[in-house]
Amino acid sequence: MLADSPAILITDNDHQFRDTVLEVLRPSGYRTLEADDGLEAMKIVQQEQVHVVLLDMHMPRQSGLETLRRLKRFKALLPCILLSAEMDDQIEAEARKAQAFDVLRKPVSRLDLTGTIKHALQETYGLS
Repeated sequence: MLADSPAILITDNDHQFRDTVLEVLRPSGYRTLEADDGLEAMKIVQQEQVHVVLLDMHMPRQSGLETLRRLKRFKALLPCILLSAEMDDQIEAEARKAQAFDVLRKPVSRLDLTGTIKHALQETYGLS
């Protein structure tokens, strides 16, 4: 059980997309953190308590898939959700192999995004 509101890390180099996700998540009462790229996300996860990580696939410096692989090496149970506007079978298969909690295609609906986050929190931490 979590003492505070669950923390969601939104990792995307598109500031407008991050703002949109923040607006979607705000009514649910989540604590939100933001990262411009995978390297910044890695630092945040090492320094902060994060419960779910949203990762854009295509970012400078480090892709979402590479970030996912690296995060799973030191926080194996941390649910990571990979998002991409250019999703294909190969990316999806690699993400699943890297133990992504789920893979979502952009643009993602509000219902799909919030439902996937709730499912990740329920499966990982027993939150309803």
